[in-house]
Amino acid sequence: MTSMSKADTTRMNILNKAFLLIYMNGYQATSIDEIIATTQVTKGALYYHFKNKDDMGLSIIKEVMYPILYSSTIQPLARAEKPQLEIYKIMRNLLNDEKFFNVQYGCPFVNLVEEMAPHNTSFSNALKRLVVDWKEAIECCIEEGKKQGLIRDNVNGGQVAIFVLSGYSGIRNLGKILGRPCYNAYLKQLKSYLQSLN
Repeated sequence: MTSMSKADTTRMNILNKAFLLIYMNGYQATSIDEIIATTQVTKGALYYHFKNKDDMGLSIIKEVMYPILYSSTIQPLARAEKPQLEIYKIMRNLLNDEKFFNVQYGCPFVNLVEEMAPHNTSFSNALKRLVVDWKEAIECCIEEGKKQGLIRDNVNGGQVAIFVLSGYSGIRNLGKILGRPCYNAYLKQLKSYLQSLN
């Protein structure tokens, strides 16, 4: 495995620190000057790596957010032996993950969808890729469960995926106001719903 060059290391440092700033403050409220101050790079260095703020924001989605969500949501579904249990575990792990997610700030992905998707086509398309890939992974998992006789034949995988994803999005936002206890209520009902697919 080759180590990252100094330029690549600087670039990822900018992306990771900018990601945290945007997560806490919102994309539009986070200025280039704040990012420069936090990353301790010069304006010239920032613009060496990114054409503008939107270029950096799109790179955050593709290079920081997507890998996190892919490894924590899509990969586990691809090798799930018990689809309902795996979907539940993924949601439980996401909601209990305090390394990348903070109850107070919700989900960085959901936040960006709400803030940027209606106003910026490039952001909408980048964020859509995350949604579509996750949705399709849930659908495939459900269909595999049907083949194995673990899920009823009349269950619609696409509808399950939309229900699960919209529930996740909603509970992340409620958590900003109601705190972590509402996560437990959501997970309890999610488990009951998934068990009803047998």
